[in-house]
Amino acid sequence: MKTNDYVKYMTQTIVKYADQPKDERRRLRTVRKETKASFWYRWFGILPYILYYEVKKRRKM
Repeated sequence: MKTNDYVKYMTQTIVKYADQPKDERRRLRTVRKETKASFWYRWFGILPYILYYEVKKRRKM
C-alpha cells in the first residue's frame, strides 16, 4: 500500500468515526466488548482453552 493510499484510508476512517453520533459509537464499543474472545483463548490459544473447557465439563457431570 502506498503512502497516499494509507493516508486516504486513515482520513476516511477518522471522518467516518467522527461523523457517527455518540450513542452509536458507545453501542458499537459495547458490541465489540461482548464479542471479544475469552481470557483463556486470547492469552493462551486454543489448546489450553479446550483443556479448560473439558475439565469444566467433566466436573459438571
